Amino acid sequence: MSTPTDAEPHLSTTRWFTAGMRAFFSLPAFILMAAFTGFGGLAHASGVTLAQAVAMSGLIWALPSMVVLVGAIKAGTPILATAIAVSLSAVRLMPMTMALTPILRDEKTPRWQLYWASHFVAVTAWVFGMTKLPSMARAARVPYFVGFAMTLTVVNMGVTAVSWWASAALPPVAAAALVLLTPLYFIVSLWRAAERAPTDRIALVIGMAIMPGAHHLTPEFALLLTGLLGGSIAFVLARLLRRRPAAAAGTAAADLPADVAEEER
Repeated sequence: MSTPTDAEPHLSTTRWFTAGMRAFFSLPAFILMAAFTGFGGLAHASGVTLAQAVAMSGLIWALPSMVVLVGAIKAGTPILATAIAVSLSAVRLMPMTMALTPILRDEKTPRWQLYWASHFVAVTAWVFGMTKLPSMARAARVPYFVGFAMTLTVVNMGVTAVSWWASAALPPVAAAALVLLTPLYFIVSLWRAAERAPTDRIALVIGMAIMPGAHHLTPEFALLLTGLLGGSIAFVLARLLRRRPAAAAGTAAADLPADVAEEER
């Protein structure tokens, strides 16, 4: 589907909004729907009610935060620790929102519209906005983005409801496969996203290794403990790995004869 551009500044706000709704039909949106299919099964398996699962999809929206919340509910995590874990998982959305807002707004954009649009900032909508909006007229960007993002949210609320209901009616093996869609989606997405960030991949591997032991040690704080330990260990290892080549280079330079070292400098 072609994206409206500055060549069509005459379109009304409603037309831009409906154009954003039509842009929903895209591969990233369908991939996200598959992930929400897994979330519905996960929510049902964790004892979350249908109404609660649908409300999470609409109000929290960011899938990682929703998974953290459901995991905390399943583990019986205290509410304060749950709030901290969910908040930490959502911190990544702040710089994404700050990067998108200057692209969204113009001089006349009311703040309430920006606040409303910021609710829908998650990976899929953010990538969509950063890709599509810069080529559009300023006045069209907010309605176009909100049209896409609201459609994405409402559709996935429906997907959550259907998958929650289906997981109750499916055989145990099929229901388990449905539940596994969400963690599989996250593992693959995080691994691909960390292609240029080896530290993130190290943290992911360490976190997966730590999780069983952390859950055995303290089920209530397993998610929080895994994130803190995995991220901290990965950070330290990355610093050590960066220092080793630098130290090796310094040692090699020190071993050179003085006249050769001078020429190298």
